[in-house]
Amino acid sequence: MHNQNDRIMTENKDITGLEAIYLAATDSNVRFITAVAGYPITAVVDYFFEKKEVNNYDIHWFTNEKAAMEASLGASATGRRSLVLVKHVGMNLLSDPLMTAMMHTIGAGLVILAGDDPGAKASQNEQDSRFYGSIAETVVFDPATPLDAYDSLNRAFKISEEAKVPVIMRITDRLEKREQISNRIGVAENTEGPSKKLNRDIWKLTMHGKHQLFHIESEPVLINESENTELTHMSFRGEKTGIISSGYPSAIIDDILSESAVYSDYSHLALGIVSPFPYKLVKRFINKHERILIVEESEPFIESHINTCDRILGKRTGHLPFGIIEKEHVLFAFENIDNDEVSEYTYIQTIASRGSRPICSECPFIPLYNVLHDMGPVAGDMGCSIRTAPDPLNAVDTGFSLGGAISTACGFQGKGIAVIGDFGLAHSGIIGLINAVNEEFDILVIILQNEIAAMTGGQKTPDLSEIVKTLVPDTTFIDIDRKINEDGVEKTSGLLREVIRKKQQKKGVSVIYLTGKCIKF
Repeated sequence: MHNQNDRIMTENKDITGLEAIYLAATDSNVRFITAVAGYPITAVVDYFFEKKEVNNYDIHWFTNEKAAMEASLGASATGRRSLVLVKHVGMNLLSDPLMTAMMHTIGAGLVILAGDDPGAKASQNEQDSRFYGSIAETVVFDPATPLDAYDSLNRAFKISEEAKVPVIMRITDRLEKREQISNRIGVAENTEGPSKKLNRDIWKLTMHGKHQLFHIESEPVLINESENTELTHMSFRGEKTGIISSGYPSAIIDDILSESAVYSDYSHLALGIVSPFPYKLVKRFINKHERILIVEESEPFIESHINTCDRILGKRTGHLPFGIIEKEHVLFAFENIDNDEVSEYTYIQTIASRGSRPICSECPFIPLYNVLHDMGPVAGDMGCSIRTAPDPLNAVDTGFSLGGAISTACGFQGKGIAVIGDFGLAHSGIIGLINAVNEEFDILVIILQNEIAAMTGGQKTPDLSEIVKTLVPDTTFIDIDRKINEDGVEKTSGLLREVIRKKQQKKGVSVIYLTGKCIKF
């Protein structure tokens, strides 16, 4: 963190985590921003777009996280600090260039802002981005409060340039919304100085040589940052119980400890950086206490690094649930701090029923969903169609990844059916279609074109219909809105049933393009 004399102070005001992230990016002189929509990152990106005219940075929506990362790497190589904004599942796609970039080195600072969704409020899985720090061997900042977020992002750009690698900062929806009284902090040194461009001397080395250089030059910088960062906060209050946390749960812990004198002798180590894991720092803290409680979300990341110690309590011992952490969970753990194991938060007792989240009643694609349930198996995609998987429609059977429906259906016996939205197609589904054509699979692809990403806020989607028609001569276009207006839902469903049956009787790749307008946007 910065000393007071490094800061430009203005009047006190409440600041949200979202605003803190924006201010830190501005004060760090970020010039290039790429983003892929998805909860909880969309709100952050929308805010950056609102402020674009004020700060004149270059910002773009992308349909694919790998492409977003590659564009920001290009900006970094040519001397522009860049920011990549994706949700947690987007980390899976951008990990390809990320892994290579770690050994390749970069130019100007590059930070990946990973929006995690503990509890899977609006995501296809509940994934913990902190693990990508271990996989990529880079720094992961895990701030708890708006001020932590501001300081972390500022520091992230500096350490990225010092170590010549991309770095990660994890955020959650609750951090974005949390408010904190703050002074505006402007760090003048971040906005001055020459731009840092890629050093091409790296090409003199073999790939193994590049990896060796990383461990000799970059990794020590990252480890030193993790072990000694001022972004980690420690309060020592007693030798019996110590709490180790990171991210938003750290704020929950601080709130509880400040509200109740009952836990006045509980010490707290709030890790601001979790990767590289600060083994020395954590070991010193553990050795000072009889028992250690790990409070984190979503997975036992910290716990997995130190769970060989028999004094460690957390998710694995049943004191806390997997996934999102609430105040009542922490209080339960405190009440059972003297028990080695408890049975409250076991896997089976925390399994929750999804319930019904039906598709919009006036969705133009309802006629299609009405007929798919007896056409199976049907590969769905990570869009609105996955809401038709449960009762009452039972329209699609699988939903593994955004853009994955076409490739999934290639594995079905017979002529498989894939239902994919135009955003999923642009994201990565087009690759599956190319492979299906090249390998001569028997598959029917039903593309739902509404020209927007309906699940993530209505972002514009590219029209790939001409490309699809070139790839697949057997392409039929149906204006679903017009058909419903002319014939009604029931007759339109009958028409679609007939068209699908005819397509299924043909060999090779077939496409049905359904165009309709989303009622939400």
